[in-house]
Amino acid sequence: MSRGIPQETLDEILNRTDIVEIISSFIPLRRAGRNFKAVCPFHHEKTASFMVNPAKQIYHCFGCGVGGNAYSFLMRYERMEFPEAVEQLAKRAGVALPKSEHDSKAESLNTLLYKINELAAIYYQGLFNSDEGLPAKNYLLGRGIKKETIDAFKLGFAGARWDGLINFLRAKNINLSLLEKSGLIVPKQGGGYYDRFRNRIIFPIYDLRNRIIAFGGRILPPVEQGKDLAKYVNSPETPIYIKGKNLFGLNMAKDEIGKIDYAVIVEGYLDFLVPFQEGLHNVIASQGTALTYEQVRLLKRYTRNAVVVFDGDAAGETATLRSLDIFLEEEMEVKVVDLPQGFDPDTFIRRYGIKEFKERIEGAKTLFDYKLGALKSHFSVSSVEKRVKIANEMLPTIAKIKNAMLKSEYLKCLAEDLGLKEESLLIQIKKVKPESGTLEVRNPVKNKVFQINPAEKLLLKLMLEESELIVNLKGNLEPADFQDERAAKIVSIAFDLISQGKKVEPNHLISHLSDDNISGFIGELMVSSEPLIESERRQEIAEDCVKRLKNQRLRLKRERLFEEIKSAQDSKDDQLLQRLTQDFQQLTRGGF
Repeated sequence: MSRGIPQETLDEILNRTDIVEIISSFIPLRRAGRNFKAVCPFHHEKTASFMVNPAKQIYHCFGCGVGGNAYSFLMRYERMEFPEAVEQLAKRAGVALPKSEHDSKAESLNTLLYKINELAAIYYQGLFNSDEGLPAKNYLLGRGIKKETIDAFKLGFAGARWDGLINFLRAKNINLSLLEKSGLIVPKQGGGYYDRFRNRIIFPIYDLRNRIIAFGGRILPPVEQGKDLAKYVNSPETPIYIKGKNLFGLNMAKDEIGKIDYAVIVEGYLDFLVPFQEGLHNVIASQGTALTYEQVRLLKRYTRNAVVVFDGDAAGETATLRSLDIFLEEEMEVKVVDLPQGFDPDTFIRRYGIKEFKERIEGAKTLFDYKLGALKSHFSVSSVEKRVKIANEMLPTIAKIKNAMLKSEYLKCLAEDLGLKEESLLIQIKKVKPESGTLEVRNPVKNKVFQINPAEKLLLKLMLEESELIVNLKGNLEPADFQDERAAKIVSIAFDLISQGKKVEPNHLISHLSDDNISGFIGELMVSSEPLIESERRQEIAEDCVKRLKNQRLRLKRERLFEEIKSAQDSKDDQLLQRLTQDFQQLTRGGF
């Protein structure tokens, strides 16, 4: 797993890194005995099952099975490749990395894709500032986007040519295979490629480290009239970009969001750019209509308060209603701004100004009031049946509120507003089934069911907790004594490290493994809540476990030989039968 970086350097970085500090900078951790606990950031869950062991510098989730050390956490959480995670932790730990002698061919795929996107942005900016890009420039200026904003966000223009970007990047020695992986070009049915973005204003999309990970393109009017063309086209998902896991503008707004402790969420690129340039620096865009669990969790790194401002039309309202429950499930406070029909943040600010927009934000409705109002505008409250229908739509939302007093108060308000009995709503809300979230697990461990022998599990746990035991047992224990393949692999590497005169640390051991299942298994062993064994008894218990493993191995050998002897008898293979019988007798006498 070292990928050309000396193992000594990797170990030194881990020695200087506190995994609790690293993980708590992304998700909130709380003390749970010897460990720290949190809701897992890698799958949607309501009961915290993500554990961090500060003593062994390892994490593990008992829900989805992921586990590992500080490197693997950064790789999984920030979607980094191993060298990137090493570089980031080395910088934090103050460890100098040896200079790489790799040429561009040895660069990671992700690094190459970032480079391609930067070059593409330069190409689009160049066209924007040329005569060919004058219509795009005039359009943005006419929409109130200032030159400083255009430059700051590297807005660009894709011309009408089908191969303009292809030719530009080919001249930079970028091959077509990489260009296709970047999503910037599209293969033709008959062979060859063409540019994905043509005759569109280009909006680069950044990650939190200010790297361009994708692009959005808006078609220029009047082309959008009278032609069956999408107004917006976005990059497809790539190894560095998943739409539902990013928030447009968060790289620029995160500091302000953290400072004032709330975020304003809008929908599109211009809805973000106009308020941002007018001084509302805690604004971000969802890049679409429906917020995802990943986007809300990403935002939750910086604040637990959000004001949602979607378009004042049916589509915007529907998107808002779908998104609200996600905030509740993630225990965030959310309010909603009602814009006039036909307005979005961009057009509203250009008509009424940023001051009026901020006043709308300050007067945002609570989640309860907004959703109830929206439902009452859709359904008449003139009949009991319609009021019951509204109540049935509200109850799943109220059911997701974690605070019992607040939940009770909302039920009371709902009953009073709709003229229904509160007791009936209490009965009905108990029938609401919790819905599972749609959050995709990032790089999950495939949850195989392993039936490991308790003696093997206990022995391995003892060995990983106390490196001296590995030294003491090495002469009387073999990896093959373990029936569990993961345990055998771990012990084999541990013995190799001891032979090299190195101490075995679980978090260092993970750096030698490429199997997520084994890393997750080590994490599970280290964060399990089993009672500690006194140090003076560990050697004794370990030796007893070794005896059990060896007896088990002997028994399995006998059973296997017995089956082979039976098979040889059935096939009347006398020569094989004689050899197997001798082996069985020797095994019985303890000769093996």
